Amino acid sequence: MNCWLLLPFMLGIPLLWPCIIAAENSKTEEVRHPAGSHLRIRRGWMWNQFFVPEEMNKTRHHIGQLRSDLDNGNNSFQYKLLGVGAGSIFVIDERTGDIYAEQKLDREERSLYTLRAQVIDTNTGRAVEPESEFVIRVSDINDNEPKFLDEPYEAIVPEMSPEGTLVIQVTASDADDPSSGNNARLVYSLLQGQPYFSIEPTTGKIRISSKMDRELQDEYWVIIQAKDMIGLPGALSGTASVLVKLSDVNDNKPIFKDSLYRLTVSESAPVGTSIGKIMAYDSDIGENAEMDYSIEDDSRTFDVITNNETQEGIIILKKKVNFEDQNHYRIRAKVKNPQVDEQLREYHTEASTTVIKIQVEDVDEPPVFLLQYYIFEIFEECPHGSSVGTVSATDPDQRKSPIGYSIARSEVFSVDDNGTIFTTNRLDRETSAWYNLSVTATEKYNITQISSVPVYVQVLNINDHAPEFSEYYETYVCENAVSGQVIQTISAVDRDESIEHHHFYFNLSVEENNSSFTILDNQDNTAVILTNRTGFSLQEEPIFYVSILIADNGIPSLTSTNTLTIHVCDCGDADSPQTCSHKDFMLSMAFRAEVITAILICIMIIFGFVFLNLGLKQRRKQTLFPEKSEDFRENIFRYDDEGGGEADTEAFDIVQLRGSALMRGRKPRRAARAEMRSLYRQSLQGGPDSSVFRKFILEKLEEADTDPCAPPFDSLQTYAFEGTGSLAGSLSSLDSAVSDHDENYDYLNQLGPRFKRLACMFGSAVQSKN
Repeated sequence: MNCWLLLPFMLGIPLLWPCIIAAENSKTEEVRHPAGSHLRIRRGWMWNQFFVPEEMNKTRHHIGQLRSDLDNGNNSFQYKLLGVGAGSIFVIDERTGDIYAEQKLDREERSLYTLRAQVIDTNTGRAVEPESEFVIRVSDINDNEPKFLDEPYEAIVPEMSPEGTLVIQVTASDADDPSSGNNARLVYSLLQGQPYFSIEPTTGKIRISSKMDRELQDEYWVIIQAKDMIGLPGALSGTASVLVKLSDVNDNKPIFKDSLYRLTVSESAPVGTSIGKIMAYDSDIGENAEMDYSIEDDSRTFDVITNNETQEGIIILKKKVNFEDQNHYRIRAKVKNPQVDEQLREYHTEASTTVIKIQVEDVDEPPVFLLQYYIFEIFEECPHGSSVGTVSATDPDQRKSPIGYSIARSEVFSVDDNGTIFTTNRLDRETSAWYNLSVTATEKYNITQISSVPVYVQVLNINDHAPEFSEYYETYVCENAVSGQVIQTISAVDRDESIEHHHFYFNLSVEENNSSFTILDNQDNTAVILTNRTGFSLQEEPIFYVSILIADNGIPSLTSTNTLTIHVCDCGDADSPQTCSHKDFMLSMAFRAEVITAILICIMIIFGFVFLNLGLKQRRKQTLFPEKSEDFRENIFRYDDEGGGEADTEAFDIVQLRGSALMRGRKPRRAARAEMRSLYRQSLQGGPDSSVFRKFILEKLEEADTDPCAPPFDSLQTYAFEGTGSLAGSLSSLDSAVSDHDENYDYLNQLGPRFKRLACMFGSAVQSKN
């Protein structure tokens, strides 16, 4: 039976472990070493844990030794190390089994390495024992300072908070092993922030230790320190900053900046006019600085409103002021916060007040009437100059200017300087029962100061109109009518206004006592006409005129005589006067139809003459000048054909566009460059020849005057004439028909290299033609 002997080093002190032989079975036996390490024996292997301090400064650090109980020291065994880190971080002496750390170990990066050990017989090349695992643990040292992971910290706490109020809790972390002594045990302390703040050493909770006023200082910087090893000597530390901001509470009442305000207002200012502003100051901010202004004494003349944007108090006019009644006012205004928490009432016990003195400015005011409107009554038919009533206005100012009165746009009434209204024309209630007047009062000291008042004049009724028939009656009586037959019902109207209901009385005039007709009053403002005999003759008496008296119930009573026309007609077998009225109606309708037909025929004849006359005029215009629609000038056809040569003359004869006397002669090109420069200078110096244009215009005028087809009125004719002033001649290909075929283009060679191409082209063209 074999065994492995592991000799670990604990904290750099080599320990010699006794070899414990285990039986070759699956049973595992654990033996506790007096130093606290563990040995486990399985299948002939004895393995253990190695503890290596981190951050060892040695380049090569001995960890421990692996040795088999079969190793007799003849160097025939070879030890091998397998696993993560074997060969790079950890190496083993193949002969002795000593394990070394080649690098510095950092527990915070990796605290545990699991490796495998194997022993091989160098003579046979076979493993002496099966592989076995063992663990290398990196023991912690205090090499990491505490760190605040969430910095920078910021906290908001209400001002005037009581002592012990929690502000914020800060937390630091230490990367060291918390189970290894006090390396990761932290304590907190304040480096800056006393005496307003304190911190709990173990929890990191920051609390208020003294009340703070935001209006004095609105933010504080607190510096926190965290130390490991519970603050013992040699401990590492880290710091963090905490910005503590104080939020506002309504612990200040608004206060007026000034104890006295002086304002002015014009007595002509309308209600609602802003006359000034007052301002209070509140040390608080936000909604805690909102203000509510009010008038302390219940003033009926002035009021104050709050501007929610600027927090100003605006004094407005609640009621019009009058300098003559009161020229100055003294009011007191107060201000407060509209919303105050109950626990902060102690800061708002008494509101701030200020005095406002308001001076009323005197202005020249217009006259003022004693009444807002006037109503007068006058009877109709009053004589000219009758008094209607009197209006009165006064100057409200202290100088009391005299007042003049006038009535605008009235032909019936006038007013004198005393305000008395007179009639200037006769009044008729039936024409107009009411008059709406506007009387204007003007100050004589200042005619720009005027005011008006409405005046209503009611015309009272007198009984000056007699009653009359309510309509025109067409009455018929049959020839065979019997006595007592009703032939017509009549009624009356009166244009006068009656205090009571109108009542009319109907009677026949005295001349009609022996009349063929009689009247019966129905006592309801109507009456019936009855026949007073039997039988009437259409040939002897075709029409009867009956005079009827109608009286009203006015005071005094008025009576009128109205004539009723009665027609005698042949009623035939119908024995009813309605037949006669129907015949007359049909006769009148037939007459009307004939008249309308005749009118329509006349209208048609008139329109026929009008259309015929217009047609003849139009035809006369068309036959008088048949050639007017044609163009008096020769037509020019334009086409975009370049270099057409002689074929260009087939489109039109360009010679016809030019006067025979003004035809420009063909001038041959000169071959010298100096000659071309001379032409260029002459073209710049020379201008249009006025005699040429004058001659051209006279010729065209003579052609137009002698043209038999010209219209017999003035006409405007335009011509495109360029004149003959171009010394260079025409550049158009239209003159190609009369150009010289033997033109010499050798002069182009003398113009330089830019014209060499043209010289070749035209020179070759001339040679080909020749």
